[in-house]
Parts: sequence; C-alpha cells; structure tokens
Amino acid sequence: MEVTLFEPRIPQNTGNIARSCAAFNIPLNLIEPLGFKLEDKYLKRAGLDYWPLVTVNKYGNFDKYLDSKSTKRIISFSKKNGIYLKDFKFEEDDILLFGREDSGLPDYVINKSDFLISIFMPNLQTGKNDQKGVRSLNLSVACGIAIYEAHKQINSQNGN
Repeated sequence: MEVTLFEPRIPQNTGNIARSCAAFNIPLNLIEPLGFKLEDKYLKRAGLDYWPLVTVNKYGNFDKYLDSKSTKRIISFSKKNGIYLKDFKFEEDDILLFGREDSGLPDYVINKSDFLISIFMPNLQTGKNDQKGVRSLNLSVACGIAIYEAHKQINSQNGN
C-alpha cells in the first residue's frame, strides 16, 4: 500500500500523514507543486522524529506520477459521490490518493483513478448555505481513517 497527496498545501497535515505512514510502514508520495517546502518547520514538527522511518517520493506532476504507477490500482478519496469506504475491498498494492485541502482532487485526476471512495459522515453539510453540517474531514484525519481501514482489511485477508 502507498499514500499519495496531490498538491498538498498545509505542512502540518502532510507531517501528520507522514507520521501515520511511518506507523503503518507505507511510503508517502507527494505530487508537486507543494504549498510548502519539505524543510518547513511546521512539517517537521508535525512529523516529530519519525521522518527517518518514512519513504517520501516526490513527483513533478500528476502525469509523471501516473506513468510510474501504471500497474497499481489508484483509489481516490473525495466527499463527492464515491463508494463508501466500508463497502470497498482493498488490495495490498493499492495506492490511496488524496487531494488538496482547499479544492480536493480535480475531475481529471478522479477520472484517471480506478475507484472513487467517500468516507461516510452522518453530519455532512447538505446545502451550500446550510451551516448545520460539516463540509469535509481534515485531510490528515481522512487519510488516517482510510489507512486504518485498508490495513485492517488487508491483514484480515492475509489471516492476520
């Protein structure tokens, strides 16, 4: 399994996701442009002293990334109209792809993915001006939920 962030903007989110990747021993792919430098103090602080435990790969753009991952399933995550996470069956070599914090994944990226997944939120905002619900989960929270579910499924399939 791998985690990929498409043009991440917030260093703290990326640092938190890197920490989750370290905990689950999975690589973190970053598709440029990034909204920060990898030397950013907030990025480093969020990842604490776990950075040596994470394999981080950078890609200049989505097409270069896609070319290098052509043999793997790319599972995109979005709040819009995906298969619910609980209903999806992960495989060991899947790539979990997450979009920018401000705009998510563009349609052209979703269209080149193999599957689109949504995490069920019972208090999802329903209308544009309806402030009663939540618009979306924080990127690092959504990523943590997805990593955990995929890891749980794969381990149970392998008898662990």
